[in-house]
Amino acid sequence: MVWKPHVTVAAVVEDDGKFLMVEELIRGKLKLNQPAGHLEPGEDPARAVLRELKEETGWQGEVRHLLPIHLWRNPDNRKTFLRFSYAVTATRFDDTAPLDDGIVQAVWLTADEIHQRRKEWRSPMIGRCVDEYLRGHRLPVDTVTHINPTKDP
Repeated sequence: MVWKPHVTVAAVVEDDGKFLMVEELIRGKLKLNQPAGHLEPGEDPARAVLRELKEETGWQGEVRHLLPIHLWRNPDNRKTFLRFSYAVTATRFDDTAPLDDGIVQAVWLTADEIHQRRKEWRSPMIGRCVDEYLRGHRLPVDTVTHINPTKDP
């Protein structure tokens, strides 16, 4: 059997002490998450996080830093996720942008408000990312590089 973790990206967007989060319906239950999603084939993770940010919130942004990378196994379905989270600055909002299926709304919450809603988290990576961001954990964006065989020699 070949082990294949699900590779995902997430945007940690902070502005004036509040974090941009999404409320989404997962199997009929409201869950709280950072704007996040799966890496698509051939996609650079730093570009993928900006795509997910726009698709789930209507915000465009600029990637500033890579945050610590997480490997997590969901105890409910036994799926493993490898998550690349990025600190992103929100730059422009499009209030006419359609949101991905399942996204109820984007909300700005303080770290305390996020932790108060712990039972709604889609995964424990949500609180971990916020806490690591607040502690100043930062890596250069080019820590993860994308080698595109159609463009690179």
